[in-house]
Amino acid sequence: MNNFEITLNNHLGELLNFARSKLSNRELAADVVQESLLKALKAQETLRDESSTRAWLYSILHNTITDVYRKQAGTNRESLNPEKIQSTEEIDTLVCTCMEKLLPSLNKDYAFLIRELELSRKPTKEIAKVLNLSSNSLKVKRHRARMQLKQRLEETCRLCARHGCLDCDCT
Repeated sequence: MNNFEITLNNHLGELLNFARSKLSNRELAADVVQESLLKALKAQETLRDESSTRAWLYSILHNTITDVYRKQAGTNRESLNPEKIQSTEEIDTLVCTCMEKLLPSLNKDYAFLIRELELSRKPTKEIAKVLNLSSNSLKVKRHRARMQLKQRLEETCRLCARHGCLDCDCT
């Protein structure tokens, strides 16, 4: 078993609990977790940073739950509970709250990009227009902003930042 599979197995229980909290039907929750894990296994080469595997798995699971909900929206609503499906913003609140506190320590342009693109989820076209940047220039700046934030998280949070910052107990 490789490191990725070990990590996946270590988080299987919590992923299943997460799915069960979002779906009323326990069998459907298990199926959704299985489907999301298959997606993760197929796409594991795309994971750039193993320290964010847990957050990446949650993201895939959330997207899979959303896909299932959309597919079954017209036929079997009783097995799904749309009120329990969290928006991306709600899932982001699971991420370490120290990220917000670290924004002032970033380059002011990078902090703006993180706040607008990542936290507020504003469209990239809108932000590019505000900053008078091309799409490609914005992508480069966004990448640099994320890298600077990652560095600050690792410097400040150390262990939790390396493990995805989910359910962090930083103060």
